[in-house]
Amino acid sequence: MGVSVYDKVLIGGTWVPAEGGTYPIVDPATEEVAGRAPQCSVAQVEAAARAARAAFGPWSRLSGVERGALLARAAKKFRDEMRSLVDLTIAETGAVRGVAEAQQVGAVPLRLEKYADLAARLPQETFPPREMGATVQAGIAVHEPLGVVACITPSNFPMTNCAGKIGPALACGNTVVVKPAPVDPLGVAELCRIVNEVLPPGVVNFVCGSGPEVGEALVAAPDVDMISFTGSTGVGLKIQEVASRRLKRTLLELGGKSPQIVFADADREKALRGATQVWTFHSGQICIAGTRLLVERSIYDEFTQAMVAMAGRVKIGDPREPGTVMGPLVSAAQRDRVERFIKSGLDEGATLACGGKRPAHLPKGYYVEPTLFTHATNAMTIAREEIFGPVVTAIPFDDEAQAIALANDSDYGLYGYVWTGDSARGLRVARALRTGTIQVNNSGGMNPDAPFGGYKLSGIGRDGGLYAIDAYSERKYIGWTA
Repeated sequence: MGVSVYDKVLIGGTWVPAEGGTYPIVDPATEEVAGRAPQCSVAQVEAAARAARAAFGPWSRLSGVERGALLARAAKKFRDEMRSLVDLTIAETGAVRGVAEAQQVGAVPLRLEKYADLAARLPQETFPPREMGATVQAGIAVHEPLGVVACITPSNFPMTNCAGKIGPALACGNTVVVKPAPVDPLGVAELCRIVNEVLPPGVVNFVCGSGPEVGEALVAAPDVDMISFTGSTGVGLKIQEVASRRLKRTLLELGGKSPQIVFADADREKALRGATQVWTFHSGQICIAGTRLLVERSIYDEFTQAMVAMAGRVKIGDPREPGTVMGPLVSAAQRDRVERFIKSGLDEGATLACGGKRPAHLPKGYYVEPTLFTHATNAMTIAREEIFGPVVTAIPFDDEAQAIALANDSDYGLYGYVWTGDSARGLRVARALRTGTIQVNNSGGMNPDAPFGGYKLSGIGRDGGLYAIDAYSERKYIGWTA
């Protein structure tokens, strides 16, 4: 495909030239320029926030049914065009074709459709009448929109994450300003284009830039009432600091260092597939990846040796090629980061059981081999920091109590996995772990209706299903005397 040039940002329903021109987007598989993205100014960010504020009144006054109908139309329009977006997605994210089709692009209309449906039936709680002296009081609690929401999306699943933010935000009656990650913003620009062609002007706005100043200006903009951010804990802490000055609402889905606990009685093949998925699912660039592998000591050597054997069978290469299951990391900077962590693991005394290098047969592209560290401890950097790449750190444990203690000994608490043949123990361990979601024996993947979010440095707030409606709205109580 040719170079895709995006030189405009969306402000108040109009695509206007970015005042800073454009900057290159690099294909992580080839290291060639795949497109150009708009470099907007701080003034344009502030203008986008003002445009969203101006559109908020009319949009919020529409009924939920009306907003839902428009969101449903936007979802249908995206479905009609989404096949044309797969190659663009592969070119800027490096996702293998199956992931690009299903999770990167295909998940977008599903999220928009879900919140189109919920917009039409926003929950309302009725309080039973109660006597207050000579009068009887009744009341209801209703959802009301917050105002303008800044939707700041990550690099790993840019369009899917964006849809998961704008869907509930718009369903609740908010307007939005979208700011994608700098390395792969083109698919998000297309999503905003499609949605803008259906919704009233100014309801969705799009800004973009290669540096931090665009995001910083958006977070600080006085017209922004809420920041919904998915990304690193370090950036999330800075956002929270700025937002606190005006008590802006925040929804922060941050880093993870998720434990994956394998007991000796687990179904070995299923547990192995779960453990090695860290390598093959978008090259480990997943916030919920079970990169901290805790294995019962009696099977530790056997299990890790089986992982090494499986690593040798992983086909790593160009994500466009049939049969490829592991593509590149999203950028040179991300590969450098992963390689620094690999070096720290070696320096701190862990054993590099496999991987750790750039594949010899791939002279171009930001590739890192499937990597496994063994004989590691929970105190090592590779066990404590989010690497965001195909690196697994395997740590042995002796019993259930130690497994729980190791799993909870982390600054993070986003996700976790338990593999055991004892269902009672699986539930018992799951309840003991201080993390937002636990999957026991691969319980069917992420549930779109369940609450999603983290403990500790993994974030603030919950989204998903009706929980997202709470996150993107205010609760108002209205009482009266009967």
